[in-house]
Formats: sequence, structure tokens, C-alpha cells
Amino acid sequence: MKIVVAGTGYVGLSLAVLLSQNNEVVAIDVVPEKIDSINNKKSPIRDKEIETFLAEKNLNLKATLDPKEAYEGADYVIIATPTNYDSEKNVFDTSAVESVISLVKEINDKAYIVIKSTIPVGYTETIKSKLGVENIMFSPEFLREGKALYDNLHPSRIIVGANIDDENCKNKAEEFAALLKEGSEDENVTVLIMHTTEAEAVKLFSNTYLAMRVAYFNELDTYCEMKNLNSKEIIHGVSLDPRIGDFYNNPSFGYGGYCLPKDTRQLRANFAGVPNELVKAIVASNHTRKDFIAKEVLDFAGATDNPDENHDITVGVYRLTMKANSDNFRASAIQGVMHRISAKGVKVVVYEPTLKADCFEDYQVVNDLNEFKSICKVIIANRFDSVLKGVSEKVYTRDLFERD
Repeated sequence: MKIVVAGTGYVGLSLAVLLSQNNEVVAIDVVPEKIDSINNKKSPIRDKEIETFLAEKNLNLKATLDPKEAYEGADYVIIATPTNYDSEKNVFDTSAVESVISLVKEINDKAYIVIKSTIPVGYTETIKSKLGVENIMFSPEFLREGKALYDNLHPSRIIVGANIDDENCKNKAEEFAALLKEGSEDENVTVLIMHTTEAEAVKLFSNTYLAMRVAYFNELDTYCEMKNLNSKEIIHGVSLDPRIGDFYNNPSFGYGGYCLPKDTRQLRANFAGVPNELVKAIVASNHTRKDFIAKEVLDFAGATDNPDENHDITVGVYRLTMKANSDNFRASAIQGVMHRISAKGVKVVVYEPTLKADCFEDYQVVNDLNEFKSICKVIIANRFDSVLKGVSEKVYTRDLFERD
């Protein structure tokens, strides 16, 4: 079976690797460097397991820039292109998804299209009418950054949304789910086949729940900081209730990354006309947390309310990335904090070894760790690292448990 994966970010590449264990897989992208990396058995993204699979496994995987070469003869085309949130239109930018659908329709209208990109609730049905294509399904992904292949090999569940009132579409959905299950290393994986709109809702509600959990423990931590209470002890005590659980409860500067910021805002937009308080509060809570963290850092650094008096203060940002083993900076919470600090006249410098440039946006990059430590009055770290232990007295973090 020939499967094409359009988009080689962490979602697309992990799927391409997973499925190429048992099928012919062609990955297509618009970035030549990514194509070269994959064809040379190297990973263009930071994921140790993907790197190992590409280097050591006998995968039936190749990459191309050519749509005709990719889509001709394909049984399935998986779309894993970016859908960034457009804050002006209050909706995901799905132009890349639609571009792929149009190309597939033109080159191979027999292929079944599986959208893996995150999309608004109701999008699949809308795009069928808009582009005149019926053979489209939606399958949400539930992957963690830096552990994308692992989560495909050990899926929490496999969900495929299709027109289940049509027997052929339902069969195709079941066949695609079986392909994902075949590539996994777990035998007892729960598979759900449902309508596309319900599958789209599962994705957004899942990520919004995770964002809610992050926001909850961050607000708990904010309360403890302001009331001079031991946040770590309280979180531990709360989390011992098995209905709550001792996981995903480590305070941070806020939620960020590829999915949670945009998915929560998209769900909030989908709630237009529907009574709600909680969903919009989750989005607002994340802004409030970053405001609070920035104020705490400024106080810790001895900054005043007058920006003209703060130019001699240097605050260092230790890592822009959201998580360990990730190279993703997108919407990382620490960036929101650093922008707020900089607006108060404080000089901000960045330590981020995955960056090769001398600056990030308008901020100086200092990737000599010893120099970085020495020039900073305060170092902020969303997640603590053992390399900072020698200067722990100048480190501001809310990483209480030293884990993601």
C-alpha cells in the first residue's frame, strides 16, 4: 500500500516513520533541507527515537518535493501541514491543508485523504462541499513534543472520523485505523470510528482540558506565592486523590507550544453563541499567569516601575524551548514573559544552543554558558536544568518537580 504524508514536522514525520515499517511511504514537503535529511536517513526535527529509526531501521520511506511523484498511485494521503491560529479571523489558517487537497484531487482523485492537522470543528464537512471532494477523513493526533514517535508506537487511542453512514467510507476509516495499529508496538489499543465532526471536537476538547489542568496548577502556584505557602506540598497533597492524579501538575510560566495555545483559542471561537465561562477563562488564565510571572521576575531583579531606571539590569532567558528534547520555540510561555520584562526597560539576553544566530527577534543570543551566567543578574528558566545549579541563587523558576 502506498501512503503519502504531506508535511514533515513532528506529526508528519513520526507518522511517516511509523507507517513505513509495513508500507511504502512517501513524505512530501516544500523545504528542500528536510527532504535531503530524510533521504539521508537523518531527522530534520529533534526526536531521538525518530533519529534512531531513520538510521537503524529498514524503512520503506523516501521523501520528495514533487507532488506528482508523491500523489500518483497513492492509496492514502495524510495531511500534516501547519494550521496556525489567525487571531484576526478567530480561526485556524487552513490554506496549506486546502492546497494539498486541491493537488490530490487534481493528480489522484481516487486517494483517500486523511487530515491530521488540527482544524476547527465542522471543517471537514465544509471543505468537502467547498472543494467537491468526498473521500476525506479526519484523524486527530495526540502527540507530545520530543516524544512524537513514541506516542505513535504506544498510542493512548486511535480515532478516525469519517462519513460512517457510508459503508465504503466507514470501511476505509477502519482500514486506516488498522494501519496505525499495525505500526504500533501495543496490542490492546482502543480504536474509535466516529463522524468527522465529533473527531474534530475530540481533538480540541482534549487539548483544552490539558490546558485547563496546566492553568489550574499554575493558579494554585500563584496563590501560594502570594500567600507565602509551600506550593509543592499543597500540589502533592491535592494530587494524591486518585481522581486528580499526581501527573501533569508541575507549575510553569504558562502553557505554550504547537497545540495548546491555538487549540484553546480555536475552541473558544467555536463556542461563539454557546453559553460558556470555563473555556474562555482558560485562555485568559494563561495571560494572567505570564503577567504574574513577569512581575515576580522584575521584583526579583530589583527593577522599578520606571523603565528608564532598569537599563543596567540584565535578565537571562535559559532556553526558549517548551520541553526537554524539543526544538520548538513556537508560542513558548517564556517568550511572553521575556517580552513583558523587556517592556519595562530591562535588558534581556537568551541562551538557546539550538539557535545559531547572534540574535533572536531583538534579543541578544549568548550561547557561551559561562558568559551567560556571569552577565545576568537574574536567569529565568521555565524548566530547571542541572547546569544552573552553580548559580541557583540567581535563577527564577516555578519548576517545583524538575520535570516536564
